Amino acid sequence: MLDNNAVLTLVTGVSAVSVALLTWFVIDLGTTTLARYRASFTERTKFQMQEFFLFIDARKLFIANLAVMALGAVLVWLATGAALVAVPVFFALGFLPRIVYAWMRRRRLRSFEEQLPDALMMLAGGMRAGVGLNSALRQMVTEAQPPISQEFALVLREQRLGVTLEQSLSNLSRRVPTQTTTLVVSAMRIASETGGGLAETLERTAHTIRSRLQMEGKIRALTSQGKLQAWVVGMLPVGLMVVLNKMEPEAMALMWSTPMGWAALSVIAFFEFMGVWVIRKIIAIDV
Repeated sequence: MLDNNAVLTLVTGVSAVSVALLTWFVIDLGTTTLARYRASFTERTKFQMQEFFLFIDARKLFIANLAVMALGAVLVWLATGAALVAVPVFFALGFLPRIVYAWMRRRRLRSFEEQLPDALMMLAGGMRAGVGLNSALRQMVTEAQPPISQEFALVLREQRLGVTLEQSLSNLSRRVPTQTTTLVVSAMRIASETGGGLAETLERTAHTIRSRLQMEGKIRALTSQGKLQAWVVGMLPVGLMVVLNKMEPEAMALMWSTPMGWAALSVIAFFEFMGVWVIRKIIAIDV
C-alpha cells in the first residue's frame, strides 16, 4: 500500500496537471475568442469609418477600445471594491463603439437632411442658368459642406467610372437610408424619365423637405421636456445610490458585495432601462 506521503504527492501532482490543463484551456479559449473579436471588430469598424469618409486604422481603434474597457472596469472596481461589479462593466463597455457609431450615424443623417433643401435649390439654380445636371452637381459639391458634398462627390465619381445616373442615385439612397433621400431620388428619376422640368421638380422637392424639417423641429422642441424627464428619472436612483454610499458606506456595502445586493442591482438596472425606453417610445412621434 502507498503511504500518506505518496498519496499526497500523487494527489498534488494530479491537481497540478489538472490546473495546468485548465489554465491552458482558458488561455487558448481566450486567445481564440479575442482573435475572433478583433477580426470582427476591425472589419466592421473599417466599413463604418469608410461610411463616414474617415480613413483610420481599425487596429488602433481596437486597441483603444480594449484600453477603455480595462480603464472603465478598473475605475468601477476602485470605486465599489467589488470585482463582480467591474467584470460586467468591462464587457458592457465593449458595446460602446456600437453606441458611438449609432449616435454619429444619426447626427450625420440629420445633417444631410438639413443640408439637402439648400443643395437642391443650388442644383435648380444652376440648371435654370443653362448648365447640365452634372455641371450643377460639381458646382454644388464645390460650394456645399460635408456630409452632403461627400455623398454627391461620390455620385459624380461613380458616373465617371461608367455608372448610370439612376444606379448612382440608387446607391446614394442605400448609403443614406432616409425618407428625404428616397423622396429626392424618386423625384429626380420621375423628372428624367418623363422629360419634365428637373429644376422645377427640385425646387418643389426642396420646399417640401424644408416644411417637413420645420415640422420635425417643432416636434423635437415640444418633446424635449419629456426626453429630459426620462433622463432625470433614470439618473435619480443612480445619484441616490452614490449619496447613500457616501453617507452610509457600511450599509451600502451589502449592495456591492453580496449576492442579494447584486440581484437588487440587476433588478434596478432592468427597471431603469425599461422606464427610460418606455418614456422615449411614448414621446417618439414619426412625421
